[in-house]
Amino acid sequence: MKIPTTKIIRIILLMALATAALAVTIPVFLTDRFTIRGGSMLPTLHDGQHVFVNKLLMGARIYTKYDFSDPVMESFRMPGLRNVRPGDIVIFNYPYPDSTGKIHFRINYVYAKRCIGRSGDTVGIRNGYYYNSSLPTTVIGTERYQRWLSRRPDSVLTADTALKFEAAVLPDGAVWTIKDYGPLYIPGAGDTIRLTENNIFLYGRLIEYESGDMPDADSVSCHTFRSNYCFLAGDNVLNSMDSRYIGLIPEDYIVGIVSGI
Repeated sequence: MKIPTTKIIRIILLMALATAALAVTIPVFLTDRFTIRGGSMLPTLHDGQHVFVNKLLMGARIYTKYDFSDPVMESFRMPGLRNVRPGDIVIFNYPYPDSTGKIHFRINYVYAKRCIGRSGDTVGIRNGYYYNSSLPTTVIGTERYQRWLSRRPDSVLTADTALKFEAAVLPDGAVWTIKDYGPLYIPGAGDTIRLTENNIFLYGRLIEYESGDMPDADSVSCHTFRSNYCFLAGDNVLNSMDSRYIGLIPEDYIVGIVSGI
């Protein structure tokens, strides 16, 4: 039986519309592909490697404003299957895309890192190894690379990797390095933290991100956080720009969790 030409055209148009709808729906709500740039996630991920992000786990991030030249991201996250967990590799928008030193959003400026901890966790580095208060006996990340760092004498840590902050901003004049760092509590929505000269360096940018103003410990006694945050770091511990250097990352900036590795 001959099918009418108009019916064939209608079927083709419907298939084209369905294909276009899937092309939009899948990367927004389900999964999207990203290309790894650089070696900060070696040996797990390699430069040029393609990875897929599962957006169902945390829930897809839906923009409510599409003016991406604005440094303020306006979005909400759809219900997901679970929160990000320590050990997950995530794709996220790098929060410091320019020289202003302020957290702001740029849509195509994305990194891949591993989650070391999330809101409510206390994290740090002991003799080269990451630790998380919620997982006291678990090695998070690539043990081989952390073992390399552990065996390196402090004398070979360069100025770029030493993280030598001003002594006044850390408790008791402590010096944090990529080999010994923390402990650092990761605040979350609803947490109130009393601000001191010792911790305002650690949380000041987050407070500025939420309130619009950089706090002064002499005039601001405490802050109640409105957002959740994560400590994200590269598996290549000797060559990764991550939370050890730039601080905590807003959880809202996470695109999704890498799957199928």
